[in-house]
Amino acid sequence: MSRSIHLNLFVHGRGHHEAGWRHPGASRHALTDIDYFGQLTMQAEKGLFDSLFLADSLALGDGAQFVASGALEPITTLAALAHVTQRIGLIATASTTYTEPFNLARQFASLDHITRGRVGWNIVTSWVRGAGPNFGQDQQIEHAERYARAHEFLEVVTGLWDSWADDAVTDDVAAGRYLDPSRIRAINHKGEFFKVAGPLNLPRPPQGWPVLVQAGSSAAGKQFAARYAEAVFTAHLTKASAIDFYADLKTAAVSQGRSADQLVILPGLSAAIASSEAQAHALLEELNGLTEISVGLERLSNRFGGHDFSRLDLDLPLSTDDFPDPATVQAAQSRAAVITSLVARERPTLRALLHQLAGARGHFTLAGTPERVADVIADWVESRAADGFNLMPPVLPAQLDVFVDQVVPILQKRGLFRREYEADTLRGHYGLTRPQNQHFPA
Repeated sequence: MSRSIHLNLFVHGRGHHEAGWRHPGASRHALTDIDYFGQLTMQAEKGLFDSLFLADSLALGDGAQFVASGALEPITTLAALAHVTQRIGLIATASTTYTEPFNLARQFASLDHITRGRVGWNIVTSWVRGAGPNFGQDQQIEHAERYARAHEFLEVVTGLWDSWADDAVTDDVAAGRYLDPSRIRAINHKGEFFKVAGPLNLPRPPQGWPVLVQAGSSAAGKQFAARYAEAVFTAHLTKASAIDFYADLKTAAVSQGRSADQLVILPGLSAAIASSEAQAHALLEELNGLTEISVGLERLSNRFGGHDFSRLDLDLPLSTDDFPDPATVQAAQSRAAVITSLVARERPTLRALLHQLAGARGHFTLAGTPERVADVIADWVESRAADGFNLMPPVLPAQLDVFVDQVVPILQKRGLFRREYEADTLRGHYGLTRPQNQHFPA
C-alpha cells in the first residue's frame, strides 16, 4: 500500500468509554487542568500524529454526575497547547449556530498565527438539546435551518480570512507605513442570517484558512462536507458502510469541482488494546460493567431528539420499530441512522446496545492486540474505507500510551506511517493545498 495513514487523537474526558474515567488507567487530573491536555498532546506528538482534536458541548447533560464532564473550552485550550508542542496539528470545535462569524474568524485566524499554521476548525451546527436556552433560544433550531445558516456562515468567515492579501503588511519603518490599504478590502456581506462589513482586523492566517473539518454524515451534512470540508470525522460500525460513505463523499467532492485527495476521511476508532485478545476483551467487559444504565438511556434519547426509551425491556431484542425514523430526527440524524442500521442488522437487546454505544457513541470499537489493531487500520485504508483514523482511546492516557508505544511502531515497520514529521503545518500533514485568496488572486 503506497498511501500513508493519517492519525488524529480525539481527546474526550478521561477516555471515550462512558466509564473510562473510573478505570485505574485513567488520569486523575481534573478536566480543567491544562497539564492533562498538554501531556496527552505531547504524547500524540511523540507518536507523530497529524493532529489533536477537541470536541465541544454547549450544555451540561443531565447524566453529568455519572461521567467525567465539564472540560475546558476548546478554542482557548488550543492557545495553551500551542506552546507545549511544535509540529502536531490542533483542531477545535465551534458552532455555526451559536457563534457570530466575525468573532469566530478572528479567533481561528489568531490561533493559526499563534501556532504558525497548525490549526483546524471542526464545524458543527450543534444538535445537543439544552444548547438553545443557553443562548436565549427557547427551542432548538431545526436541522435544515442549521445547515442553511452554516453554508452562509462559511461564506462569511472564508471571505473575512481572505480580506487581507498575504502582502498587506508592509512594515516599512522608513516610509512610516505599516499596512498597504489597497491590499485589504471589506466583504460587505448581506445575507439571510448575517450582515458583516469586514474586513477582518488581523492579517490572513498562515494556512490561508484554518483546515476546515466536519463531522455530520446526514444528507445535508454530506452536501456541506462535499463543498467545504477538507477533513471529515465520521462514525461507522462496519467497514462496508465506511467504504460506501468514502466513495460517495469523494465523488460528491469531485462533483463540486474539487480534487478527491483534498478531502481526508477519518472514521472514529476506539480500540481496547492488550497483549492478548482475551485480555483486550476482558478490558472492554470491565469497562462495560462500570457503566450506568441511566446515562446510556439519556444519551440514546438525545441522539433521537428526546425520544423515551426507558419503557423498553433491557433484555429483549430490539427492532427498528422501537426507534423514530432517523430522517425525522432534529438532532444528529447521521448517528441515529448508524444506530438503527445496527439494530436492523444485529437485533441486540437494549442493554447490549447501550454497552456498545458506551464504548464510543456509535463509532467503530475494537478489542485486540497491537498487531490486530494495526491490521484493521491498514485494511480499512487499503480498502478505501478511510484515509486514516480519528483515534478515540477508551481510557486516557493508558490506552493512548499503548497505541503510541506498540501500534505506531508496527505501522512504521510496515511502511504505512511516517517516521518523522515532513511538514510544519496541519495542511502539510494532511497533504492539503493552501486555498487561493478569493479577493486577491495570485
